[in-house]
Amino acid sequence: MKVLLTSLNAKYIHTNLAIRYLEAFCRKINNVDIKIKEFTINDRWEKILPEIYKERADVIGLSCYIWNIKETIKIVQLIKTLQPQVKIILGGPEVTFYGKEWMNKIREIDYIVKGEGEITFFELLKFLENNKGQLSNIKGLLYRDKKNYIIENQDREPMKDLDEIPFPYPKDLSEFKNKIIYFESSRGCPFHCQYCLSSITERVRYFSIDNVKKYLRFFIDAEIKQVKFVDRTFNCNLKRTKELLEFLIEQKGKTNFHFEIAADLIDEEILKIFKKAPVGLFQLEIGVQSTYMPTLESIHRKNDFQKIKKVVKTIKSFENIHQHLDLIAGLPYEDYNTFKKSFNDVYSLNADMLQLGFLKVLKGSGIEAKKEKYGYHYTVFPPYEVLFNDFISYEEIIKLKMVEDLLEKYKNSHVFEYTLNYVLEYYYNQPFDFFEDFSRYWKNNRLFQVSHSQKNLYKIFLDFWSTKNQEMEKIHEILKFDYLVSHKPPLPKFFYVNNIEQKKEKIFHFLNQPQNIEKYLPEFVGVPVKEIKKYVHFEAFSIDILNILSIEKRNENRNNVTLLFYFPRNKQKIFNKAVFSKIKLE
Repeated sequence: MKVLLTSLNAKYIHTNLAIRYLEAFCRKINNVDIKIKEFTINDRWEKILPEIYKERADVIGLSCYIWNIKETIKIVQLIKTLQPQVKIILGGPEVTFYGKEWMNKIREIDYIVKGEGEITFFELLKFLENNKGQLSNIKGLLYRDKKNYIIENQDREPMKDLDEIPFPYPKDLSEFKNKIIYFESSRGCPFHCQYCLSSITERVRYFSIDNVKKYLRFFIDAEIKQVKFVDRTFNCNLKRTKELLEFLIEQKGKTNFHFEIAADLIDEEILKIFKKAPVGLFQLEIGVQSTYMPTLESIHRKNDFQKIKKVVKTIKSFENIHQHLDLIAGLPYEDYNTFKKSFNDVYSLNADMLQLGFLKVLKGSGIEAKKEKYGYHYTVFPPYEVLFNDFISYEEIIKLKMVEDLLEKYKNSHVFEYTLNYVLEYYYNQPFDFFEDFSRYWKNNRLFQVSHSQKNLYKIFLDFWSTKNQEMEKIHEILKFDYLVSHKPPLPKFFYVNNIEQKKEKIFHFLNQPQNIEKYLPEFVGVPVKEIKKYVHFEAFSIDILNILSIEKRNENRNNVTLLFYFPRNKQKIFNKAVFSKIKLE
């Protein structure tokens, strides 16, 4: 029997862990040949369908999530048109709840595997191969009986020993070289956040730490670019967390490891471990969601924001770990004004990324069960995103959508850091006030309707600031500085370019002085000037830019200063930024 397991991933660099677990767990079944094929939600059906059809599989299993269910159902219906005899099995969080509804609506679905699927899928494949036993005895399964009635079996208990599941990845990892590998060291979550499906599980179960270390060593040896842990709360067991973090540091590998953590569980010992980690080894995702207590109580979260604040700022000071913080708009009791405060609270932590998400009313979640209580209205199709509730209107959601767009473009891109910090310090009381103001400008000028290059975002900011009539020259020069710190020249034409070309001879003389190379460009000691010039850029500024930005403290401001920029060949920071120095060209 030929079995094809497939999934439509959100991006090409993503990989699907679930179907790999199923393949690994079921490969020991006699006379069953299992193959994996992955696609993305951006692939057209004209590409996907022939690839699936040519396998001539007897059974096709598809992994379903809110981001791929629409495209997945389309493929299912097309497959059944071409191969009516093929058995279609769906699994994943999107079909685990309300499975009967899916099977009633989509007649092409033969089976749905609910929840944790390894054993259920194993027993189903054995039944389909041998035609022995009773489907009614397979826990965690939905199927159609001989009269075409949909039968939903008893739920399956979670596996007690996760080490029964074989390692899901092949010995040769070359196909994953430039992809993200998803990995779990535990299943379940100790918390009961009402918007999340993980809250339904009763307890946390762990893979043995020896096996986890063995698998991580395997990824490191293969020089996988990033391993993303899908553990719902990686650090819920502090002793285990410390042991794994220490282990990863000791390996001295090139792989980056991404964890979802609860920041208020981090203790001083873990902070010391984080401090000694190499740059870029760890990446942390921290769900704050809200700082409004009635909201947190309603969703059963027990955030200690002061502890979160301390931990995030401490880790930020290490300059070696990327931190990603999450907020959710549309939660119970959070209106527009209280969300502003949550936004400002979290923005003030100055994490590397602040993601403003919008509540998804997931099937089976606690919030879905109380949707009438809170007056929720949301899209009836995936991803079931909130439109409005009793606390926030659709008009206010639209405003937050615009803020979220500009947050991504201007804050999370890290190419406007100095400009944002300056205008927020001197012109706005709170960060949200700036993004709200800027989004009005975008809306009034219909800028949201078209796509923009990153270069054009600088021009838009200049145009926006020109309406303020405040420190235009200074903002222009700070923006220019931001551009040169994040981009290699040439500068866009909309920046006033001080004619540095007139100083060619002085630049050549500067680069010919060994003491200057040792002081400002130590990477280039002994390198010919002609070669050095390919990597450096000199730019004149009409203001004392470093003093104004408090990068260099002086008692007086000077006009017409010259800065030297270059991008180090050996990356020393989380983000690749130019090194800059104030110099004199004589």
